[in-house]
Amino acid sequence: MSPDVPLVLDDLRIEAKRLHRAYAAREVWAVQRLKQHPPRHATDDLKRADFLHVIAQETGFASWPKLKLAAETVGLDRAAKQQRLKIALFHGQTALVETLLADTPDLADGLFGLECAFYRRDAVAAALARDPGLATRLAGPRRPILHLSFSRWIKAHPELESDMLAVAELLLAHGADVNDGYAFAEGDDHLLSALYGAIGHADNMVLGRWLLDHGADPNDGESLYHATELGHHEGLSMLLQAGADPKGTNALLRAMDFHDHTAVEMLLAHGAKADDYNDAEVGGEQPWVVPALHQAARRGCDRRMVDLLLDAGADPARSYQGASAYAYARALGNPAVWQAIEARGVQPSLSPEETLLARAAEGQDSPGQYIDPDKLPAAYRLIVNEILHLPDRLPHLRRLMALGLPWDAPNGEGVPPVQFAGWQGLPEVMAYFLSLRPDLSHVNRYGGTLLSTILHGAENAPDRDKRDHVTCLEHALHHGVALPRHTISQVAREDIRDVLEDWADRHPGQVV
Repeated sequence: MSPDVPLVLDDLRIEAKRLHRAYAAREVWAVQRLKQHPPRHATDDLKRADFLHVIAQETGFASWPKLKLAAETVGLDRAAKQQRLKIALFHGQTALVETLLADTPDLADGLFGLECAFYRRDAVAAALARDPGLATRLAGPRRPILHLSFSRWIKAHPELESDMLAVAELLLAHGADVNDGYAFAEGDDHLLSALYGAIGHADNMVLGRWLLDHGADPNDGESLYHATELGHHEGLSMLLQAGADPKGTNALLRAMDFHDHTAVEMLLAHGAKADDYNDAEVGGEQPWVVPALHQAARRGCDRRMVDLLLDAGADPARSYQGASAYAYARALGNPAVWQAIEARGVQPSLSPEETLLARAAEGQDSPGQYIDPDKLPAAYRLIVNEILHLPDRLPHLRRLMALGLPWDAPNGEGVPPVQFAGWQGLPEVMAYFLSLRPDLSHVNRYGGTLLSTILHGAENAPDRDKRDHVTCLEHALHHGVALPRHTISQVAREDIRDVLEDWADRHPGQVV
């Protein structure tokens, strides 16, 4: 089955009608599609227009009227390809971008945001000569300087550096704001800045330096935190040199996720406090980190990292959500943390529940003993989700299940263990959770199903090059999850696209 079936407006209307009927009958696949692409109105009073809206979003458009307008102006197939091109470029899916351009070389022509993102200096200059206001006008969801700064095209084409900087200068000369930003979701007060786009999203150090040199604010609430994720220290260094203040950013705690001693030392040297933890939501999300010693415990940090924190003032007696750092480390099985705390003369007692959790972490069974999850302090409620990605933890997970801990509870982002294992690319762990018969129709807060969460992990999980997302996909498909046809064409990795196309050919009844 080819994923590139020509799009016809009437066929999409028919699909909306079919989806409406299936949703009214509460068919699982239809309910799941509406969870992934929520309609604009309450789901107890949906009209045909709401289902047209869902179909438009699945096709890559913000709404049915925008899809219809595109169909009437440039043709639906071309418009859909342009949407795929924009999404692929934003996410750095270079192979898919190049395939789309090879098939339709003029696909980006005349689209000012894309021409900026592709660093087309001459086209940008000509467009601005005709209409200088283009530099500050929205081009889709973002203004042109944001299309430029969030573009990852430089990773595939470093030879375009001078053209990229020339486009930046042209936009600036025509009124673009280096501190511009956009809301990730409609209605968000929190904005993602151009500087974050260049440094944190695109790993584009050249453009990041240019933005800072031209007045970008290094304290934008995002850039410093995400600079710790890049696997190098250039972005972190330039931000700190430009005056970025670590206070309240949780950047130090994020650096610990990557066991990056150098980044932690750099942040401490520039004023970060080891016990500075900001629990405020960012962009509607709870932080992914916890106080320093608890963070070290759940991320499997080594003794060097723990001593860095303690020497910098981390409180060895600190409690978080009802758990001391010592007990938390015992329960999660990180001796580097609890032994370092003991060496500082602190050894809090364990509750009966913490004692059972510690025994499980240490490889000991507790036959006939169980934990009431409702009696656990909040810190331990998601212990399964916290440890499943750590090396060789499947036996530990089995012991936790034997104690009665929940195996299908979603985390704060609505991601249950089976989805998280799939996102991480851990087929053995995922297979274990599948054997417990989880809810395969669950849709997380990002709109992700089990299938789409695995696909996202295959392109975004930090250790994706060492993991096996293909086998995770095969596990999910063998358990009967729906395979949306439009998903296949959006996959950037050729090996995964081949698997999905082959599965669709052999199991057409699973394709929706």
